[in-house]
Formats: sequence, structure tokens, C-alpha cells
Amino acid sequence: MSNEGIIYRVAGPVVTAVGISPRMYDVVQVGNEKLMGEVIKIVGDRTIIQVYENTDGVKPGEPVVNTGRPLAVELGPGLLHSVYDGIQRPLKVLNEQMGDFIFRGVTAPGLDRTAKWDFEPVVKEGETVAPGQVLGTVMEGTMLHKIMVPPNVSGKVEKINKGSFTVEETVAVIDGKDVIMMQRWPVRVPRPVAEKFQPDVPLVTGLRVLDTMFPLAKGGASAIPGGFGTGKTVTQQSLAKWSDAEIVVYIGCGERGNEMTEVLTEFPELEDPKSGHPLMNRTVLIANTSNMPVAAREASVYTGMTIAEYYRDMGYNVALMADSTSRWAEAMREISSRLEEMPGEEGYPAYLAGRLSEFYERACRARTLAGFDGSISVIGAVSPPGGDISEPVSQNTLRIVRVFWALDTKLRERRHFPTINWLTSYSLYDKQLRDWYVKSVDEAFPELREWAMQTLQQESELQEIVQLVGSDALSDDKKIILDVSKMIREVFLQQNAYDPVDTYCPLPRQFMMMKLIKKYSDLADKALAAGAQIDKITSLPAKDRFIKAKYEPTIDEELLAVEKDFDEQFKELGA
Repeated sequence: MSNEGIIYRVAGPVVTAVGISPRMYDVVQVGNEKLMGEVIKIVGDRTIIQVYENTDGVKPGEPVVNTGRPLAVELGPGLLHSVYDGIQRPLKVLNEQMGDFIFRGVTAPGLDRTAKWDFEPVVKEGETVAPGQVLGTVMEGTMLHKIMVPPNVSGKVEKINKGSFTVEETVAVIDGKDVIMMQRWPVRVPRPVAEKFQPDVPLVTGLRVLDTMFPLAKGGASAIPGGFGTGKTVTQQSLAKWSDAEIVVYIGCGERGNEMTEVLTEFPELEDPKSGHPLMNRTVLIANTSNMPVAAREASVYTGMTIAEYYRDMGYNVALMADSTSRWAEAMREISSRLEEMPGEEGYPAYLAGRLSEFYERACRARTLAGFDGSISVIGAVSPPGGDISEPVSQNTLRIVRVFWALDTKLRERRHFPTINWLTSYSLYDKQLRDWYVKSVDEAFPELREWAMQTLQQESELQEIVQLVGSDALSDDKKIILDVSKMIREVFLQQNAYDPVDTYCPLPRQFMMMKLIKKYSDLADKALAAGAQIDKITSLPAKDRFIKAKYEPTIDEELLAVEKDFDEQFKELGA
């Protein structure tokens, strides 16, 4: 097997080499500058390589060296609070070495080789350990980082050390093999688990429109398509801050430079409401802007997913944000065209659906090899051109994911945030999560949700009539429906991410708010039947108090007072 050859042809990021005999997905060094690339196709004696860096100036005849290893990431203490590019080069380290622009052919290890970590063993010498079992722990900021037995190692612990070590120093000897705190794992290979569970536990986000209307299960996958200015980034930041996931992995895949700059500057300043420390202490950022080479963009989603799987194996719940999968698909389209493959719909490769499935299906809630329960929940942002979700990336994504949060430009224009359209969004997890909501919140929760959705649907139908003949032509009972649906929209679904009280709404409070709206609806129908005038019903003081209650610091006490006001004021109307 030959490990050295020469360049035969260069076509952008796609390079053809001869003289080497690699395996698929082997990493190779291309040209005199040793640019990093990956084998993506082998035809006879020719090897097709996608290069993760700019190939300007690279010419036929330059050397190509096969490393014999697939693209892999380094996993161990030091991942959290890091900012990487698509192939796990630490951007902070590169910035210190060469400024704002990365030179070609430059590499840096993903994990700091000089930092020492206090290793506390949890097994004893003489014990027999299996792959994935925890050997010991270190504190990574505020998170407990579990050092696990590598998946290909098992046997008797001959030696276990305690103290401060770098990620390359030996902490244990198992059956004659030295074990260090760092693992390398190929990004395209899913990490193994002992058992996968049904997605029957929700990812609680504190956003009412998500938790109540369109819930995402832990270990599930959702798509959030959003045009410019629809609040996609703010929604993802709210999910990162408030969801009950312990670890956040954010992949900025092909985003515009200014948008990625916002993320890189805002995320470090966000405070984690759970601990009071910076949110970055439990976050890994992968930044791959649209002007970076497309091949690295294609690799970035796998890099992020592998890091997420590593923390899942420790028993953590991980929220992975991929922003955006459309840019990832565009990178695949560009590479596919340079490979002269038969194009599919709109020029995307025929295997687009398969690649999207491979990525989203790595999301799961599982029993790890160590016996922990962990999960990866994927929130994949989609950026359809012109907001048209009939294009291939959106449609193929919708076939895979079970939650669709449709961001609406018209809602943005009406200053309704989050701009998630309640008529076009959906969640297919609601039936599986029903028992959890009944047990953990209230047995009436699922029925209240269904009632709210029906009311909003009725409003949509009535609005068509209103636009034709005006609201005065409606009967009083129909006017009550419009009034109630307006309360659902403006009091319940609308939520201010920047208000200290309204930014997070726990599930019991969400239930209480929806219960009050249902109570208002029932009492309004009863008062109307008793002969009360529609104007007096819709102008009750308690209703105004309810609208303002969600911004009050004493909101829970205020909601109880509103309920009491409803009873008293409707009693005066004869209800």
C-alpha cells in the first residue's frame, strides 16, 4: 500500500491524486503546504479528495500523503468553553498565533496539551472494566467530566493514578494498555450505546408555544426554518439558556460572518440562569462561516454531533443547534457538482436525503455503555431561499424530523415573538408525551392544549369571513371565539425573551395561564347565554389584569388573584 502520491487534477476544493492506495474517508495531506483533505471517492488508481482549505495556487505534480486515519475529533477535558472551526481547530489558539486570518496548512490540537486536570479515580486496581465504563472524574469548570474507558479497551485495571495530569498523560493501565484522558473518535461513525429509549420525556424549554403547543422530546429532532429577521437566533439562544439540557453544542454552519460574529460575541456574555456562571461554561461553539471552504462546512455538522455524543455518553442531556443545515446541503451540492455526479432536484445530490437522515438519526435518548441515561436533542435550523419551504432541503428535513417550528415573516411584521406560526407548525411527539404531561403537570393538560389549538383554528376560519364582511356581521358567540383566541395569541403564545419574568415560563405556570383562558371562555359563554352584553364581557377589568400579569414579578400570586376576579366579575354579569 502506497502512502505517497502526486496531484493529478485540481477543481476547487476537489483534488484528484494518483499513486496512493487509501481507504474511503482517510485524511490526506495535499500539496507542498500539506493542506488537510479527506478521501471521498476512489476510481481505479485515482483518488478523489475534498480539501478543507482554500486550494488557490495548488497545482498538479505536488505531493499527496495519506495519513491512514479517518477524520476524527479529540474528546476529553477542555472541550467546554471552546470555539472550533469545522475540523476542530481551536480558533482562539489560531487567533493568538496569526491574528484574524488563518493561514493555509496550519493545524492546532483540539485539546490543550499543557492544561492539567485533577483526576479523581472511581475504580480500584484489580477491578475489571468494560468499554464506556467510568474510570474517574475531573471538574471541567462547573461540569463533572467523566473519564471513560475507550470503546476498544476492556479488562483488569492494573494501575490507576490520582492527581493532576494533562490529556496525554497516563491515568490508568488496563491489560497492559496505557489509558489517557483523551479519546479520538472518527466523526462519521456514531458512538455506541447499550439501548435506545422511546422519546417519551419532553425537552422543557420555558417557551410556552413550544412546551405546550409543539413539544420536542429529549432525544428528538426538530426543524426550525427561518428567514432573515424572524428571530431564529434569539429563539436558539433562549433554548440554549433555558432548556433543561446540561450541555449545548452550537454549530454555525455556513452562516454569514456578521451573524456568526453576533453569536461569538453574545454567547460568552449570556449568563446561565441555572448556575449564575457564563453560559459558555457548558457550551461548545463550532464556527464555520460562509466564506470558509465548503468542505470544512460539510464536516462541521459531524464534528459537532460527535462532541454531543461524547457528553451524552457521560449521562448528560445535550441540545445540539445546527444553524443552518441549508448551508451544509449547499456545500454538498457544490462538491457533488465538482465530482460531476448526476444532479438531483435543484442541483442537490441524489443522496441529500440519506445524508440528512444520517445526521438527524444520531439524535436519541439512550442508556449509555456506562449505564447512564443521556440524550441528544437536535434543533436543525433551515434557511430556505426566499422562505420557500417547498425546496428540497426543507422537504427532505420534514420527512425525517417529527417537530416543525415554522417561523413566520408576517408575525415578525406584527411584532409577535416568538414568530412560530401555530397553524403551520406541528409536533408528532404529543401523543408519546401525553402520559408525561398528565403525570408531571396535570391530567387536564392535554385536553387544554387540544382546546387551544381548536380555538385558534376556528379563529383562522372566522378571519376569512371578517375580511369579507367585517366583524360586526358575526354573532356574539363567534365574537367570543375571536376574543378568546386573541388572548391565546397575545397573552399565552407571545413571549418576551428580554423580559426578566416572561423570558422563562415553567410548565405549572403555563398550565395555569391556559386554564385561566379556558375559564374566561367558559364563563363568557355562560354570561352570554344569561343575557349579558358582549361589550361588557370583553371589557372586564380582570381581563386587562390578566394581560399584564405575565410581566409581574409576583406572577403566580397575580394569576391566582385574576382567577378570583374572573369569578367575582362574571358573577355580576349573571354567569
